[in-house]
Amino acid sequence: MAPFLRTANGFIRGERKYSFLLARTFTSTSRRFEINKIYPSATEAIKDLKSDSTLLAGGFGLCGVPDTLINALHSKPSVRNLTAVSNNAGVDDSGLGILLGSGQISKMIASYVGENKTFEKKYLTGEIEVELTPQGTLAERCRAGGAGIPAFYTPAAFGTVVQTGELPVRYNPDGTVAAYSQPREVRVFDGKSYVMEEAIRGDVAFIKAWKADSLGNCQFRFSAANFNGAMGRNATLTVVEAENIVSVGDIDPAAVHLPGIYVDRVIQSTTPKSIEKYTFAKDPAATTAEEQSAALGTGETASRRERIIRRAAKEFQNGMYANLGIGMPMLAPTFVDPSITVQLQSENGILGLGPYPRRGDEDPDLINAGKETVTLAPGASIFGSEESFGMIRAGKIDLTILGAMQVGMYGDIASWALPGKIKGMGGAMDLVSNPGKTKVVVTMEHCDRKGNAKILEKCIFPLTGRTCVSRIITELGVFDVDFEKGLTLIEIAEGVEVDEIRAKTGAPFAVSDELKPML
Repeated sequence: MAPFLRTANGFIRGERKYSFLLARTFTSTSRRFEINKIYPSATEAIKDLKSDSTLLAGGFGLCGVPDTLINALHSKPSVRNLTAVSNNAGVDDSGLGILLGSGQISKMIASYVGENKTFEKKYLTGEIEVELTPQGTLAERCRAGGAGIPAFYTPAAFGTVVQTGELPVRYNPDGTVAAYSQPREVRVFDGKSYVMEEAIRGDVAFIKAWKADSLGNCQFRFSAANFNGAMGRNATLTVVEAENIVSVGDIDPAAVHLPGIYVDRVIQSTTPKSIEKYTFAKDPAATTAEEQSAALGTGETASRRERIIRRAAKEFQNGMYANLGIGMPMLAPTFVDPSITVQLQSENGILGLGPYPRRGDEDPDLINAGKETVTLAPGASIFGSEESFGMIRAGKIDLTILGAMQVGMYGDIASWALPGKIKGMGGAMDLVSNPGKTKVVVTMEHCDRKGNAKILEKCIFPLTGRTCVSRIITELGVFDVDFEKGLTLIEIAEGVEVDEIRAKTGAPFAVSDELKPML
């Protein structure tokens, strides 16, 4: 008689045997099989990982990173020539950064180089190949791969070097470009241009979970969900490290974020969690001005920036869903009128961002897109990066406020790359991809540190998006942008003359007949 295989619905006969089935005696004439995907160690779980593999690694910054598995791979230096897929590569001494340092990674597919100096240096000197991808596109490429979809069209990155194939993927040691990216196919749907992107498929996925059981069911915690779900569904072999290994049934079925069907192996996480950027709420006894001066700098710099942020806060309207970029935009909610309620979204998977935590209340599983410690507002919700960017691309976000290096007179924006310095575009290309539904506001100082104009006829730096910025707020005034007619100055700061603004602006502009003081 064929052995019996225990399933969720009872027993069936079958001849197939699986490495993850542990046989136990059922009766003297038959055997009962239990699914048990728990491995005794990370070393044992990855013992058959081979060189030349594509490795997917969950995590965002240092949050939700499968460090125990990465550390185990680091101890196997013979496994080399890996293509690693992750939002970023951690830092020099943590996460994928240690595999970059050991030379085990030959190619990275990521959206952000970040503050990883090893990553940046190896890229710019030709030691590794890097495929920079908009963050939402990266999440969707992983999701599509796991869903059996070979390619898709997205509005993100149209008209940028990503779409035209002018993004360097490998440099020569002398800093010249050895190879560029492939141009993307473009199609028009309902009058709008979309870029075709191919799905990513992984050989192996390293995933970090809060809880997992022997069936492989996983639950993530807060913003540690990020890329873990999409990547966990998208590999030939998915290995999960869990903070807590629990009994089958201990995870509420409604709380299973990654079903066990996608998971092959589970190990106990043994690596402490880290926080990249500790950001705390200020002393409640301090005044708003004192708080913001500490956050924005000192002296005249702080004064200029506070003026910008105070004006940006007036862009919020009651009931809005808003996404705020890294830096100055994150401070705008401080100045919002208490009578206005706005839901803040963070592209790493939070809707309902709360204020910064008090010192001692920080949580490594609660960070924003800038990797800063945050809290959740009442009624907040948590989701994976693929869903976060789905709501962004669908135009569900009413307002996004971003910083910029340059803005063109017809609404082009450059915000992610300088000559000789590559940080990556992160989620910005996705955030500006739907200007018809999402209002894009730029907050920035009028000139750079050398006194050069940042509002130009045409951006010099690589673009984040074309014809997408509808308003520019600087310390000198406020411009509205018409995608065909150009710039109109609608507000002017106290003590500033129009001639001064003309002298510091690298593009022509009209002056509104109803020019108002900048409040």
